[in-house]
Amino acid sequence: MCHASVPRCVPSAVRAGPYGATLLRWALGLLFLVHALIKLLGFTPAGTAAFFESLGLPGVLGYLTIAAELAIAAALLLGIYARWVGLLGVPLLLGTIVTVHGANGFAFNSTGGGWEYPAFWALALVVLFLLGDGRFTLRSR
Repeated sequence: MCHASVPRCVPSAVRAGPYGATLLRWALGLLFLVHALIKLLGFTPAGTAAFFESLGLPGVLGYLTIAAELAIAAALLLGIYARWVGLLGVPLLLGTIVTVHGANGFAFNSTGGGWEYPAFWALALVVLFLLGDGRFTLRSR
């Protein structure tokens, strides 16, 4: 008879859980990296700052957002306190809902993008926090 304390009897989904958390962490890290690179190489830092100013926000927040997205991406991809660092991305994403996407409706295919995508992304960061860092981390807690 199997018992949960016997490793070979633990359901495969339980054993695979940390690998699922790792895939989620890497996917979220790539999203932050891509969005930072778009601001850095596509819009340029000055263009990003100008966009923030067009929203009535200080331009310096554009530069800080790029830096935050790069730092969060690195922490998630490398697994450096990823579950905690990932939570720092939630206010960034909620900020995009309040300042940019919220007025465009729910569906992200709306003109200007709705708020479904950043809301789902923020929720995925909370799920990562609940699951933990997963495997292949440099520093975990």
